[in-house]
Formats: sequence, C-alpha cells, structure tokens
Amino acid sequence: MANKIQLTNNYPDITESDKLFERALKVQKPVTQTLAKGPGQFSKGVSPKYLVKGKGSHVWDADGNEYIDFNAAIGPVSLGYAYPAVDEAIRRQLNDGITFSLMHPLEVELSELVQQVIPNAEAVKIAKTGADVCSAAIRLARAFTGRDKVFCCGYHGWHDWYIGITSRNAGIPEAIQELTYTFEYNDIESIKAALDETVAVLILEPFIFEAPKPGFLEQLAEVCRENGTLLIFDEMWTGFRIALGGAQEYFNVKADLAVFSKACANGMPIALLTGRADVMELLNSEVFSYTTFGGEALSLAACVTTINELRDKNVPQYLDQNGALLKDGYNQLAISMGMNQYTRCIGYNCRSMVTFTPEAGNALELKTLMQQEMIKRGVLWAGFHNMCYSHTTEDIDYTLLAYRDVLPIVKEAILSGDIKSYLKGEVLEAVFRKVSNYNIKPKAAAL
Repeated sequence: MANKIQLTNNYPDITESDKLFERALKVQKPVTQTLAKGPGQFSKGVSPKYLVKGKGSHVWDADGNEYIDFNAAIGPVSLGYAYPAVDEAIRRQLNDGITFSLMHPLEVELSELVQQVIPNAEAVKIAKTGADVCSAAIRLARAFTGRDKVFCCGYHGWHDWYIGITSRNAGIPEAIQELTYTFEYNDIESIKAALDETVAVLILEPFIFEAPKPGFLEQLAEVCRENGTLLIFDEMWTGFRIALGGAQEYFNVKADLAVFSKACANGMPIALLTGRADVMELLNSEVFSYTTFGGEALSLAACVTTINELRDKNVPQYLDQNGALLKDGYNQLAISMGMNQYTRCIGYNCRSMVTFTPEAGNALELKTLMQQEMIKRGVLWAGFHNMCYSHTTEDIDYTLLAYRDVLPIVKEAILSGDIKSYLKGEVLEAVFRKVSNYNIKPKAAAL
C-alpha cells in the first residue's frame, strides 16, 4: 500500500519509479532535465525518482506515495501545485490558443504589471528561462559598457560565460573562461580592489542564505556606478518571495538590470529581464536576444494571474511568517536535543536551509540520512524549505514532528562515528563546484 503522510510509514515502495528510471537510462543522457531534480540529489534505493501529481503543498510519486513538498519544483511553485486561479487563467487562454504569428496583448499587460511591482523596471523583456535572461543581461551590459569582463557571485545558469568557472566546463573555449571572475559575497574591499576599467558587469544573487552585511549592497551599487560597471541582480530566488518587488524593494537598493524567473508564474516557464531604459534600448537595434516562445500565451496568462495573487494575498508576508515557524522550530528542536553544535537552519524565512557543522561529520552523508528518514515520514526533503502559499500551519506542525522523530536518529549516527552505516541507499552527489579562486583581478589590472 502506498504511503500516506504519517510518522509510522515504512520506507516507500518505489517500484514504478525504478521501472521508469531503467527505461530512461536506455534513451536519455542525462536522465534529468535539471540536476536538482535528478537521482544524484535523492538517495538511490529510498527516494522516489518520478512525481506524477501535485495539489497545494503535497505531491504524489509514480507509486502513489504522498509527501509534503518543500522543494517547490526547485523554486517556481510560489502559490501551490494546481492552484485554482492560475490553472483557470491557463484554461481560459488555452481556449484561444497558445502561440501566435504576431505579438499577443498579454505581453503588454504583463510588462505593465511588472513595471508596477518591480523597482527600476523602466523596461521589460520577456523570455522563457532564467539562464536566458541572465545571458541576455550579460550581453546587454557588455554592449552598453564596451567592456568584456564579468564578475559573478552565485549560480547563474548553464551558458558559457558562467559555467566556464565551474568543474563542468568541458566544451567551453578557454578564451571565454578567462573573461569571467568570481568574488566573495559580503567582501566589499576585495571587490573595490579588483574592479577596473575592463569590467563590464557585476552580477550576483542579492542573497542566497547569508544575509548581506549592513551597507554591502548599497556600497556595491555605488562602486559599480563609480567604475562605470553595470550591476545586475539575479533574482531567480529572491524575486517575488522576499518581497513582491524582490531584493531591490526589500533592501531599497536598485540594480541597473534585474532578472527573474522562478516564482512569478507558479510553475509555468517564463523569465523576465528588467532595468534601465537607456540600457534596455540596445535590445531594439544593437543586441540580439530573441526566442520564438517568448510570447507563449499560457505562461503569460499564468504570470499575470500569479503576480496579482502574490500582491493581493500579500504572499511574501505569509511566506515570511510560516517560514519562520519552520526555521525557528527546527533550531529550537536542535537546541532542546543538544544538537545545536551539529545542525541549524539558516537563511531568510521564505527560503531556509538545514545545515550541518564540520564537527557533525560528512555533510553529504548526514544530508542523505536526514533525507531518507524524512521521506519515510512523508516529507519530500532536499535540505531546503522553499515556502509556498499552500504550505499550511498543519504542514509545518507535522514537519516539525517529523524532525523531532528524525533528529535523534541523526544524533545517534553522529555519535557512532559511522554515519554511512545508517544509510539504506547511496550517498547524495555534489552537483558541481566552482574552480576559480575568489577575488581574481582582471589580468590588465594585475600588472
């Protein structure tokens, strides 16, 4: 019998998931369309591999097992699975068509709405994926400044200009790899020392889990402006979650350009490039960035409805309040169980992460153990609490009960000195690592 959400489950039967996986191995390379959803991030032998249904904050796998989902489809589900208002908007548009031979009025309607809610959105460009708009923003910044070098901090997609700094850089010419440099978050002095007249653009996630030091983002904007370098906020995770207008609104710091995708259409594929009109003007003539499906109308309809729901229901406040219950509840449990030297939950309330200290042992083994035990209890767990509007207080209360059940097992494994012996499946894989050193000066400035 398929598992329901209860503390007394057996490990889930994943027979159908495994059958699908075996079929996939014969025809797909790789078997997943994004690494965060792939089998390397979920314990092989215990975790489901395929989901077939979602409703609200719950999902069901190919074997019928039910889970509370805190992954939110790796970010896009901001309201909830099968959210009625968004699904109805998609159905209404579906009756009239999906993609057309001319532009669609929803392109104008969405752009006007985005301009209302996102600071400094003097102009808007619509695309399909986060990587697309990140790369369009980089190309635009290079064209506007007449410079080539890029400074980055965070994850910005799969395109050559960024992925060349990681260990998965095969196929990217060395000349491209040498144009991008990394910097360390919250270290403003090293950025000041490295910026020079060759740097076109500095792109970063305004925060990932660590909060910016007082004045860091403000100083960043100032030093970029003084150097003639454009500042891009990659708001894939911060946009529409920390505040409706993203980090620019929350911290009251304006970037020259800002890019969004996750969260703004509740799972439909769409991405937004916003920013200064004088910079965006180059997209009219000098800079090429086009895609056939940019005006696909189902996603446009979903995006308009999602943003209106996020605004009308004050969803960012809801995510903050409920996320705090989960984050603070976890940390209180860790303290009460004498585990606060081993684990804590960090980040902003809308998106927090369970971490383990070096003293606890191998972090991937610990994450695997926590995952297998949480999944057994009906929580699809990957280390994060990506909050959505459909997460109820009942979901949070239950998840904290599951943590109360699981943390003693994790503590026992830590104290045993042999965490791996507690695992039923394989240890999780690392996605990739950055290979560039932090704070590398452009070569012209290093002389």
